[in-house]
Amino acid sequence: MATFRILTTAAAPFEHESEALAGLDAAFVTVPAEEDAVVAAIGDADAFYPTGKVTRRVIAAAKRCKVIALGSVGVDYVDVAAATEHGIPVTNCPDTFVEEVADHAMTLLLGGFRRLVEHDRLVREGRWREGRAHLYQFPRLWGLTLGFVGFGHIARAVALRARPFGLRMLAYDPYVEEIALLPLGVAPAGLHELLAESDFVSMHAPGTSETGHMMGEREFRKMKPTALFINTGRGATVDEQALVTALQQGWIAGAALDVLEVEPPRQDNPLLQMRNVTFTAHVASASSRFDPARKRRVGQELALVLSGRWPMACVNPSVLAASSLRRWQPVSMERGPNS
Repeated sequence: MATFRILTTAAAPFEHESEALAGLDAAFVTVPAEEDAVVAAIGDADAFYPTGKVTRRVIAAAKRCKVIALGSVGVDYVDVAAATEHGIPVTNCPDTFVEEVADHAMTLLLGGFRRLVEHDRLVREGRWREGRAHLYQFPRLWGLTLGFVGFGHIARAVALRARPFGLRMLAYDPYVEEIALLPLGVAPAGLHELLAESDFVSMHAPGTSETGHMMGEREFRKMKPTALFINTGRGATVDEQALVTALQQGWIAGAALDVLEVEPPRQDNPLLQMRNVTFTAHVASASSRFDPARKRRVGQELALVLSGRWPMACVNPSVLAASSLRRWQPVSMERGPNS
């Protein structure tokens, strides 16, 4: 029997995850993703590599578990509070898909601003001559204001892309120091100040209990009636009914969305009928390197913890100081213990 047992609901083979685990005598044990199956099997697991919901009941049954390693940026499908109570670090991949998501956010901004989908439709419908007159209604991009709600890795990468387009940039993030904004040409702002001044509001807040419905009726009412709302973060950070009302009532001009509160959306979702909304299907992080990169990162985090060291990225770092794991790098001044 292997020294370390890694319970997972992911599918074999574990070629990429196993690279960092070489020499550790670790074995993956696959179980169905149903809660009962996981609870029955997790009691003697040294680590858990889930692909679906991780409930308080699952965590309570994880008596030997040293780490819950996620192959995603988002952690909203894990009861992190329960993991923290049980002293189990939860790791994610906060820096693996940054460039892809930043590219996608910039694509939604430019495509939404220049009404790309609408103009594609005009051409296909034989309404060629209407296009130029339609764009005469809108200003040029240069000199407009882009506001970031949340200024983590992805927002910073978007700022690098947006700067050459001549956009003035603001950011609201109570957890980021001003010195992280200024070298990127981004000015700090309060949330309501940002909403009132921005022509584009790009949502990058993580999905946590603090950020649920962070963008609601009050926030959309503060935006310009000409503004575009962009979300490549988490659907749960937006009160979707408030967004529907904001678009119907003209509080904002349009939206470009990669994420929604319920995915996939029901076909009766009013947003699907709106011509001033552009969609993509939660694909911002997708590229040919997506699976190999995230799986290797999971393997690295598993190897670090199982060999007695702090993980690279931990969303509940308070558990590390009280654990038997040793710190092998200085604590970063950014968002995680070693990020």
